[in-house]
Amino acid sequence: MTTLSSQVAPQRRYQLPTSILILGRVMRFALPYWKGLTVTAVAILAAAGFAIATPVLLRWAIDIAISTEIVEGETVIAITGWLVLVAGLALVGAAVLRGTSMFVQRYLAEWVGQTVAYDLRNAIYQRLQTLSFRYHDGAETGQIMVRATQDVEVVRMFINFGGVQLTFTLVLGIGTLVIMLLINWPLALMVWGIMILIAARSAFVARRLRPIWNDVQESQAQLGTVLQEALSGIRVVKAFGRSEFEGLKFGRAAGWLQQRSYDASMVQAVNMPLMTMLGAAAIVLTIWYGGREVVNGNFTVGELTMFLMFLTVLQMPIRGLGWMVMMVPRAATAGVRIFEILDQESEVQDNPEAVAPEHPQGHIKFEQVGFAYDPRSPVLGNIDFEAKPGELIALLGLTGSGKTTVVNLIPRFYDVSTGRVTFDDQDVREWPLEALRQQVAIVQQEVFLFAATLKENIAYGRPDATDEEIEAAAKLARIHNFINRLPEQYDTWVGERGANFSGGQKQRIAIARALLMDPRVLIFDDSTSSVDAATEFEIQQAMAALMRGRTTFVIAHRLRSLREADQILVLDQGRIVQRGKHDELLAEGGLYREIYELELRDQESAQAQADESGELAETAGPTEAAAAAGGSG
Repeated sequence: MTTLSSQVAPQRRYQLPTSILILGRVMRFALPYWKGLTVTAVAILAAAGFAIATPVLLRWAIDIAISTEIVEGETVIAITGWLVLVAGLALVGAAVLRGTSMFVQRYLAEWVGQTVAYDLRNAIYQRLQTLSFRYHDGAETGQIMVRATQDVEVVRMFINFGGVQLTFTLVLGIGTLVIMLLINWPLALMVWGIMILIAARSAFVARRLRPIWNDVQESQAQLGTVLQEALSGIRVVKAFGRSEFEGLKFGRAAGWLQQRSYDASMVQAVNMPLMTMLGAAAIVLTIWYGGREVVNGNFTVGELTMFLMFLTVLQMPIRGLGWMVMMVPRAATAGVRIFEILDQESEVQDNPEAVAPEHPQGHIKFEQVGFAYDPRSPVLGNIDFEAKPGELIALLGLTGSGKTTVVNLIPRFYDVSTGRVTFDDQDVREWPLEALRQQVAIVQQEVFLFAATLKENIAYGRPDATDEEIEAAAKLARIHNFINRLPEQYDTWVGERGANFSGGQKQRIAIARALLMDPRVLIFDDSTSSVDAATEFEIQQAMAALMRGRTTFVIAHRLRSLREADQILVLDQGRIVQRGKHDELLAEGGLYREIYELELRDQESAQAQADESGELAETAGPTEAAAAAGGSG
């Protein structure tokens, strides 16, 4: 039977020095909250001190407030009332102070832990936002989500429980050991011999659990990836009848997680009874040896009681020692996975000294540009062209020819490998990234709409835009009439990824979002591929005036865009093989002519019908115009 082990990332093994270094980096996130940490440390010392004081006070109460003596062969118990009252009040006071200290300790530890988790998640998110497309091209969404959620939660638990409780246990253990050695060192050594066995067993269990928990964390990430992929592609899954296959794939991922979690539980299940047995052995040994010492007069009843109570106080911390020690490698593993993101450096670096031109014009030049995602596989080579302000540049080519890569270099989604791209005669690498991207608006082929209102989606690039500006952009994109017919109009909620809108509607919403930014450069990445010819005509007519004075790049296979282009760049295998206007390229022949014959000639009759529909729309009323445009809204 196959498992998912081959699909899970390779296991990591961390030695103690590595774990300490990683946890040191984690704890640096807690240093800004040193006041809370200081008070927590004081509360830990106080809680441990009052926990130690309780058995000592009980010993004092038994040996001094309650005395025994033998009179004429009979044991007589003498109770000093006021001493008993004092002892009782002291015990109650110690309990109250211990409880208060533990409350402060837990409260502040939780506050620090949650705050560090908040900072880590924000740091991860901010880092992801700054990374270039190259990183996101290879990153798995499920893996990133698990690192930002579950791995951060492991670190939080380490700070809140593991680190704090481990410190409390160490302070408590050292304090009790010193007192026990001072009272009766032979018994203390015997009892602590068993305590050392418990600690050794805890370390052994932690070592066994370390790779298992690593697998658990990796399989959780893998499960998240499978789930995210299946949900994102649910329409494809259903369309191809692959629900059973995807269910089996998810089942394998969940099964691997179940198996490794079960393995971890089995190790703990075997360990806990052994811990209980060793703890009971310490109590039996104390009673046996301590009882003999009492009979021989070397030990008082109060001291024996104190030893037994010390064991009771130590039972839970020592038994939990394995769990606390186990959190160290778990937190180290989670820390490594978190820092794998935080340590990523974007290949596209923003120059803090860069200055943008005061009045951008949108003059774009590509000068002998080469680009490769992988040095062994160049994507673009010797791309050389100029786009003046107000020009419409169309890029045409077969799939994989490099059209989208060319336009992605303008806003620096990637940096060129050779040559340079200039914006107003200034290398785009010398522009501030934010300023550059404010001047470049993109309508991508795959439109992404956020789970928000239509108004918020259109105003995404300009959240301060007025309602009038939003509506004006929607009108230019020919989506205003459709929105007005919706019950909640611009306040209509867009479902996840805009699933409740058609492809053409989503394209026009995205166009409105781009137009609202009022950029110097417009990029339409095959953005009219999901609209019919009549709707495309409406969009083209509305955008004609808007494009004046702006550099526009269109990746399209629509004949209208190609005919209106000031320059057509024909790409093949990452190189410009032809350039010119539509009629010139048709006469020239070559690849452009081939693509025209295969894909574009059939559009001429459809375009003629769309032109006729457009002319009708100019003279007809709203209802007739919508009918003429095919009801596209």
